[in-house]
Amino acid sequence: MALALMVGWLLWVGKPVLLPIISAIVALYILTAAAEALVKVPLLGGAPLWARRLLVLLAFTLSVALLFVLVITNFTRVAAALPGYEANLDRIVAGFADVFGFEDQPTWAALQAETFGRINTRQLITPLVQSIGGFGGTLFLIVLYVSFFVNERAHFARKLALAAGTPDKGARALEVLTRINERIGNYLLVKTLVNVVLGAASFVIMWLIGIEFALFWAVLIGFLNYIPYFGSMLGVLFPVLLSLAQFGSLGMAALSLVALAAAQIYVGGVLEPKLMGRAFNLSPLFVLLALAFWGALWGIPGAILAVPLTASLVIVLAEIPETRPAAIIMSANGRV
Repeated sequence: MALALMVGWLLWVGKPVLLPIISAIVALYILTAAAEALVKVPLLGGAPLWARRLLVLLAFTLSVALLFVLVITNFTRVAAALPGYEANLDRIVAGFADVFGFEDQPTWAALQAETFGRINTRQLITPLVQSIGGFGGTLFLIVLYVSFFVNERAHFARKLALAAGTPDKGARALEVLTRINERIGNYLLVKTLVNVVLGAASFVIMWLIGIEFALFWAVLIGFLNYIPYFGSMLGVLFPVLLSLAQFGSLGMAALSLVALAAAQIYVGGVLEPKLMGRAFNLSPLFVLLALAFWGALWGIPGAILAVPLTASLVIVLAEIPETRPAAIIMSANGRV
């Protein structure tokens, strides 16, 4: 018990250091699996492995830079657009006042003054700006660590064989490590591809409906889909609330909710189980426990990393005979 508390405390205190490192390791598995998958792509399939790894590393770096620019620009645009929705919000508030029989119909300005207006915005903006700056710093560290990890991975197999002592032990250790890396990499790559499909489908839906900042919300939906159960609900909630303020219509908000929820249900209930196979084989109880543990330690980043970390742990435990019983207990159907 004391050891568990100490480990938890170290994880909590070491968040600024450990979070970018763990995120970089997760990204490394995705990039490695992507580089190996490029063999099936025409023209790129004949390129050497180092060239494919360099290509996916450059694509990853560009994607991270674009992500940071997207977050910064859309955050300011959303904040600037909110005052323009006041007339729509007035109609919504007036409609609720009629339904509930209020004699004096309140306006959005009056409602805002009695709720959000009582909040000291200056005290909220400063930590928010600091968190955005920290987000940029974390992204930079992730890219930096991934670059060094990619270079180190090329020599790791030789080092492992030397560290094992004998050629037989080195070969067995390398075989187990290869199976672990393949399963973890395939799981993370498939999960990422599924999230990309969900984000693209959500973008098309929001673009057809006319929801503003559709690309920003689509990226957010894709990232939050790493969080099981709750992530999909949060991802749909934000654009639906924006559509309510933008159109001032419950019907349009309901249309947005139904269309985005349908995309979530198809991806989560049909596409993801079909593609994931046995790589995602976690007991729902342990999924919730992982979300509670990592979410309490590291907040939303911890919740996003919770399932990839736990699924990776089960894969590792399943490949080692001494720890295989623990993997069976943590699995959904007992087959690992």
